[in-house]
Amino acid sequence: MSRFTPIARLFALGFVFVFVIAESQAQSTRPRRVRQPQKSAATTTSKSASEPLLRPEPTASPTARRTNPNDSLLDVQPVKPVVNTVGTAGTADTRQAYLLLEQKQFAAAAKAAKDLAAQHPNDPEAWKIAGFAELNMKQYAEAAKDLAKAVELQRQSKQQDPNTESALGQAYVLSEKYQEALPLLTAATTRDANKPDALMIYYRGVAEYKTGKTAEAEKSFNSVVKLNPKDSLSLFYLAQIALAKNDLDGAINSLNRATVNDARMTGAWTLLTSSYLRRAAMSTDPAKADADYINAVRSGEALIKLRTDPEAITLFGQALIGSKQYARAAAALDRAASPDANGITFYLLGVAHSRAANFPKAITALETAAKKSPDDVNIYRELGYAHEVTKQYAKALAAYERGAALAPNDPDFKESIERVKPFAK
Repeated sequence: MSRFTPIARLFALGFVFVFVIAESQAQSTRPRRVRQPQKSAATTTSKSASEPLLRPEPTASPTARRTNPNDSLLDVQPVKPVVNTVGTAGTADTRQAYLLLEQKQFAAAAKAAKDLAAQHPNDPEAWKIAGFAELNMKQYAEAAKDLAKAVELQRQSKQQDPNTESALGQAYVLSEKYQEALPLLTAATTRDANKPDALMIYYRGVAEYKTGKTAEAEKSFNSVVKLNPKDSLSLFYLAQIALAKNDLDGAINSLNRATVNDARMTGAWTLLTSSYLRRAAMSTDPAKADADYINAVRSGEALIKLRTDPEAITLFGQALIGSKQYARAAAALDRAASPDANGITFYLLGVAHSRAANFPKAITALETAAKKSPDDVNIYRELGYAHEVTKQYAKALAAYERGAALAPNDPDFKESIERVKPFAK
């Protein structure tokens, strides 16, 4: 009797599970990046307030870090009133609203600007200041609405301000209006090819990625990394693009760089651990597979320093099983095996106990896994083996037969049934 379950097959179901976790976690996280101001001939550019998408909780990258945490996120220069040609004289004195914005009294600035906009609805500057204040307060939908009004009025009066348009593009990204954001960000990043703006290219990449323009997004993120090799967020995006193409080598390279630059990037550690496991399971070289399993353990250790939820611990447990650290895997997975845990966690716990020759605990875990995931053929393979090795042949036969019903063409189950049937009573 041999242990007939290859390690690659052990992890076939688990890989799908952990990859989905990392994707969903990353994509649901709100961004937190800020851009340094630049000057333009038209007006003073705002320090753009934004938060990078697909970010677990890394610190800001060097290009996006303010020199002083009390600095205003957005610098807005007041524009002297101009005669509005839209229909009514709509100019307003925005100096007080701007002063409040400079003093970082964003709520007061927004209120003052909105009051002015109500009295002078055709004054673009009032709408602009309101939008910038709302952007500072992370009121992205409102900021996008007010900045869009400002841009509309600027265009009508032929006083277009590229800085306001750039801020609107960022507000659209942050309010998840990627289609609207993309043309504005494309324009922002192509105005001056001699002065590439890494952050604006990053936002363009986000908009491209979210609108299904993956090839363009990959080029954008590569451009950002070329400008700033330590941009962990762009590296994280590049890793996800590589994974979608099943380019595990490229994904692992990008994720290693991302985690070196930002050691608290939980999503990157999650994907890195999962990617090492996937590459190990697919490898035909045992030495390379063993090295990948060890690397998966190392990245998993970094992950559980930041996250101790069942999903993270389960992923770490997979890595420990792959590296044949079975007792340690069982101890880790025990922490994740709460009553609410899914079948995969209990399945892996059963595998860890079985490989550590603790068959009573393996059977308990695998029976729970079978209740939670009754259609998972791998569970019955392991459960049958645990019953067989403890000479519970009738139970072993029942488990093998259940597996054979789910996978009638699997030769392992046919062989196992024939082997234990004479001893089952």
